[in-house]
Amino acid sequence: MKHLLSIYTLLFGVAVLLFFGLAYPHHLHYQEQYQLFLFDSTYIWEIVRLPGGIADLLGRFCTQFFLYAWVGAFIIAILLSLVQILTLHLAYSRTSPELQESMRNTGMTTEPNEGILYGLSFVPSFLLWLFLLDENALLGGAWAVLLTLLASWGVEKLNGRVRRILLIAAIPVLYWMAGPVCVIFFLLQAPHPKRSIRYYGVFILMAFMLVMLSNYLPVPATKLWFGIHYHRYPTEIPVLLWAATLSVFFLMLIVRAFQRWTNASSHMIVTLCSFLLVAVSMGYLVWRNSNLKAEKVMQYDFMACHQQWNRILETINDKKPNNQIGVTVQNLALAMHGMLLDHMFEYNQNSIHGLLPDVKTDATSPMPTAEAFYHLGMINVAQRTVFEAQEAILDFQKSARCYKRLAQTNLINGNYEVARKYLMALQKTLFYREWANETLSLLGNEKAIAKHPEYGRLRQSNYEEDFYFSDHVTPEMLESLYSKNTDNRMAYQYLLAYYLLTGDHESYNHIMSQKR
Repeated sequence: MKHLLSIYTLLFGVAVLLFFGLAYPHHLHYQEQYQLFLFDSTYIWEIVRLPGGIADLLGRFCTQFFLYAWVGAFIIAILLSLVQILTLHLAYSRTSPELQESMRNTGMTTEPNEGILYGLSFVPSFLLWLFLLDENALLGGAWAVLLTLLASWGVEKLNGRVRRILLIAAIPVLYWMAGPVCVIFFLLQAPHPKRSIRYYGVFILMAFMLVMLSNYLPVPATKLWFGIHYHRYPTEIPVLLWAATLSVFFLMLIVRAFQRWTNASSHMIVTLCSFLLVAVSMGYLVWRNSNLKAEKVMQYDFMACHQQWNRILETINDKKPNNQIGVTVQNLALAMHGMLLDHMFEYNQNSIHGLLPDVKTDATSPMPTAEAFYHLGMINVAQRTVFEAQEAILDFQKSARCYKRLAQTNLINGNYEVARKYLMALQKTLFYREWANETLSLLGNEKAIAKHPEYGRLRQSNYEEDFYFSDHVTPEMLESLYSKNTDNRMAYQYLLAYYLLTGDHESYNHIMSQKR
């Protein structure tokens, strides 16, 4: 029984690892590209000075590793497994001495990982798993729960006056570290009802004082109650995160209800049955709530960002995309291989929107369009599109992906000082530092830029004219681009593809005759 229960915890961690590594890797990439974690004291202070800042800082630090999906999946698996183990420790500490003695008499040791409600201890972790299925759920929320449970477990080890003093001192510290999720610490430490009036009174007074002091911070009052950096949407209340938090408290109430049981063999049956029930039901909910369509869209965007053109062609040959982002990336990959005109009608086409879709006012959909603009040589339009996408990030963070592209577009345009600003910021990152150092050496070096296989080609293809983006000027943009440099094969393909999709055979034949 001892080894079996330990294996259950291990299997849970492996299940989380495989899910995020195999079924949800591009959700992790999505999280990484919409933050810019800097090893900079000013950046860190701006985070930790707010309530929940420590959890948010830990979440952002871990999210930068999501650039590598399996590393991100491993981090999430460790976090959720630790939440389960701590929940079990706290539940076991609330079982009666008689129950623990009964367990010892039947061969079950007093190790916490063999508690009577072992299966139910997975509920908070499963709810956090459901929470993290949302691409806008931030990892800082999971860290907030873990920090609160760690504090609760630490206080459980203390007794007497030291414990009472730490209970009071821990509330403001935890509020600063984890945010309002720390309310579970207060609930878990509630004393016997006959002595609870003074405890609740002190807590209410401290909560009022904390909120009053927090009013001096540049944060809406509602965020002080529900969390500042638990979710990317400022107005969103992270219901699943709060459900995971409060489920720990309700689990402790269930523990008290089982205090009358003294038959350890019954405990073993309940433990196994509860584990199977929770594993099957929560596993079903995780799979049903997984947004695999969004995962596929994020996959296309990720492959375009990292210029994985061969992989894109393999993917679209396996299953043709039918969403706007997928079709945009599909046509871009075909054009990069010089295959767009010959093979475009073998795949789904979303009319002219499959080439250069409308730029929307969000942070996600403009990015594949900006990739097409960039590789076509529309550097000014690509730069504006990326900049506006970054400004549309809902939690006001900066984007490592956007910073990298803005540095490239300014370098191509010869705006070296602006490019330097972005590159110096990327120098303070973990995974973009090497690229930033290499690119800094190109600033002002016209010969090196001209010889560069990407920047040299795009500088030749770039044009000085600028357009306000709308559908009716798209052919004019492509015509201007192509007329400036008739060797721009991508502009040639996109222009003729545009004529084919709009049925403009006259213009198509005119370009073809010029080419001959």
